[in-house]
Amino acid sequence: MHDAAARQRPCAVRRRAVALSLTLLLAASPASAERPLWELGLGLGVLSLPHYRGSDQQHTWLLPTPYFVYRGDILRADRDGARARLLDTDRYDLDLSLAATAPARSEDNLARQGMPDLAPTIELGPNLNVLLGRGEGWRAQFRLPVRAALTIESEPRSIGWLASPNLALDLRAHGWNIGVLGGPVFATRRYHGVYYDVDPVYATATRPTYRAGGGFGGWRLVTGVSRRVGDWWLGAFAAADTVRAAAFEASPLVRQREGLAFGLAFSYVFATSSQQVKSED
Repeated sequence: MHDAAARQRPCAVRRRAVALSLTLLLAASPASAERPLWELGLGLGVLSLPHYRGSDQQHTWLLPTPYFVYRGDILRADRDGARARLLDTDRYDLDLSLAATAPARSEDNLARQGMPDLAPTIELGPNLNVLLGRGEGWRAQFRLPVRAALTIESEPRSIGWLASPNLALDLRAHGWNIGVLGGPVFATRRYHGVYYDVDPVYATATRPTYRAGGGFGGWRLVTGVSRRVGDWWLGAFAAADTVRAAAFEASPLVRQREGLAFGLAFSYVFATSSQQVKSED
């Protein structure tokens, strides 16, 4: 069974890396008053992520980066991510949003040697957006995503809930789309336990038994930039977070309080819809 799981890991890593690169592209798509209903492209990107929040080790991927934008009335994949709009008013909108996390093999992480691997996850749940202000070339929002997390493996399982209220500012200047968002992170004990618990069977002289609590999980700040130049799309993001004062800060698996993730990508847009729609960007 262990051998079978090991054979599946490279595929899982590649699938998760591609999905994460797609998330990068969707997070900063171009803005315009009239845009095609859909756009499709492909390129290359570099994505570097900590093994998990609080880890002192990083993994970097060089991978293909699919580019996809869809501007439907209900289903959308654009600079705000992939989502289904459930309510839309001038100031408030409610949508069903999607996020994901990367896998991590314990054999590649010194803090988790001998422990179970961390499976990739998919997160799905409602997201409330409140417009705080807007003007020529800018928009400020309060966002409240609440998502259930499920592992992506042969037998998926629920691992709890997360909430990450944040303030988001979107800008457009000199042809560049710029986005900044920041706020606290909260999760259930079950979710924190997956990443930070140390059961007695995995305890060592330098890794004592530990049980994480639920609640506050630190702070996160994300910024991204993108630009469309003809049929080419260019984008980058950086995300900084801290787990100081988090409910799991005392876990022996937390080796570093601050972390940084980043990604760079370019993509050639080779197909677009002939149908034009108004873009909310």
